[in-house]
Amino acid sequence: MGSALRLSDAELLELCRRNPELRIERTAEGDLIVMSPAGGESARRNARLVAALVNWADEDSTGLVYDSSGGFILPNGAMRSPDAAWVRKARLSGLSEEQREGFLPLCPDFVIELWSPSDALGDLRAKMESYVAGGAQLGWLIDPGERRVYVYRPGAEVEVLENHRKLAASPDLPGFVLDLELIWPRA
Repeated sequence: MGSALRLSDAELLELCRRNPELRIERTAEGDLIVMSPAGGESARRNARLVAALVNWADEDSTGLVYDSSGGFILPNGAMRSPDAAWVRKARLSGLSEEQREGFLPLCPDFVIELWSPSDALGDLRAKMESYVAGGAQLGWLIDPGERRVYVYRPGAEVEVLENHRKLAASPDLPGFVLDLELIWPRA
């Protein structure tokens, strides 16, 4: 069943600005999704993810990192907010200041989604597929409870990695290696 309410990108941005306590996304079909707040452990894990990506990006200097509060308008019209995202600076240079201040009208080059108990894994898998269809070159869906990572790339089957200690983003993000021990549940 489709949404009876259809919001333009500008109307969606205004809705989000008027309701800062809510995390809102929009599907390609125009349906609004109000995201649950993360629990303590999920929030801690996400902070570690973003910190690791920011540290690498500061050294690499070819792109910018966005956390889960950043919205992206994908080519299919969806507005999504990955837990962590990276966009090449060259792609951002073509955006106006107004575009950079609103939801970015592009799909990130790299996205990370971190499964938390409030998420449906099937919904996150569909979200990852929409990122790749929209232009993401690499996506990681991390399931800490199962110590599993689903790796998404255009034109490739989803790769499932189990119990890895480290995860390299090469060749897309040369030198970025995520220490999964920071993400896996504590013993």
